[in-house]
Amino acid sequence: MMRAAMAVALVQSVAAFSCSPSFSPAFTSSVSSSATSSFTSPRVSPTGLRSPAFALRSKQGRSAAAGAKMGYNIDLTGKVAFVAGVADSSGYGWAIAKQLANAGATIVVGTWPPVLSLFERGLKKGFGDDQVLKDGSMMKIEKIYPLDAMFSTPEEIPADILENKRYAGLEHYDIKSCAEAVKRDFGKVDILVHSLANGPEVTKPLLETSRKGYLSASSASAYSLISMLQHFGPMMPAGGSVVSLTYLASERVVPGYGGGMSSAKAQLESDTKVLAWEAGRKWGVRVNTISAGPLASRAAIAIKKGAPGERNYIDYCIDYNMANSPLPKPLYADDVGRAALGLCSELSGSITGICQYVDNGMHAMGLTLDSLNFAEYISKQSGDPWDHWKPDAYLKELSKN
Repeated sequence: MMRAAMAVALVQSVAAFSCSPSFSPAFTSSVSSSATSSFTSPRVSPTGLRSPAFALRSKQGRSAAAGAKMGYNIDLTGKVAFVAGVADSSGYGWAIAKQLANAGATIVVGTWPPVLSLFERGLKKGFGDDQVLKDGSMMKIEKIYPLDAMFSTPEEIPADILENKRYAGLEHYDIKSCAEAVKRDFGKVDILVHSLANGPEVTKPLLETSRKGYLSASSASAYSLISMLQHFGPMMPAGGSVVSLTYLASERVVPGYGGGMSSAKAQLESDTKVLAWEAGRKWGVRVNTISAGPLASRAAIAIKKGAPGERNYIDYCIDYNMANSPLPKPLYADDVGRAALGLCSELSGSITGICQYVDNGMHAMGLTLDSLNFAEYISKQSGDPWDHWKPDAYLKELSKN
């Protein structure tokens, strides 16, 4: 009995301390008075013990964010989003930027220097429907910064890059200099999107990948996220969001996705968890990653590109996913854009350190049915549910539309 009484007293004293006016977390955010009332009047059970969520519930049982405008109309007006890795309108980076712009965010981007002028010309000409927002206006990119995420500081840029004609006339394209320029121009970054990946030996099997190629893939595709957060994090307000892009090859074997890129994506996902902890405690910033299914972007098409008129490696990947995913349908860039929008909004204000799959459920599959080994067996099956399970079922559905 005495031990039980001491335990009760200890729990109550700790709870009282955490609810006292002198107690404060490492960082603070703006909340309504109703949301903070629970910190001064915690719930107490009939036995005298506070309930498990004694100091975290508001009177309405909602989080602090619930006091703000809720519903599903995401409003990012006044927020600045920096999207790294945009060079055309075909990739996930563009789709994410577009969805953030739809919600009212100010969009600034970082583009690889060798393709910067090409991207600027494309923007000047216009990207047609790809650039049209839901209100009918054209998406505006406030500013484009040259960014080569292989270099964290000016001192890291080697002479051969400084003298390279593709970089001629450009400066301040390392991560630190880029971040400083963004801060001078906009004062802050609320949303940081890492849409960067590069492996110079991606077409090589891992067994044939050189040390240089492996480390280059890791540097460009994984360490770049760490470096970007190091330099952009200090200007991000509490509640800010960081989103990167990964791929299923980080955890499953995807033949053809080589050169150490699978390792780099695994690093990125592991780093996401650690950065979520460190950036969360240091700045109150959330860090998540999206594992997106294959998309026929310009960068993806460059992997094992076929001869003119031939199907590319990415085409086979897309067909495989459509044949075997729980949702046998095409995956569009906007699907990933909307997922990123959700992660960057207050609707996900308590979500950090996760890998969000946006791949029509392909990540859940262990055994797929489009193998020739199953052809004879599957051909003998009919009726429900096999009519829906067969790999060509999606083709039948698409032909109806």
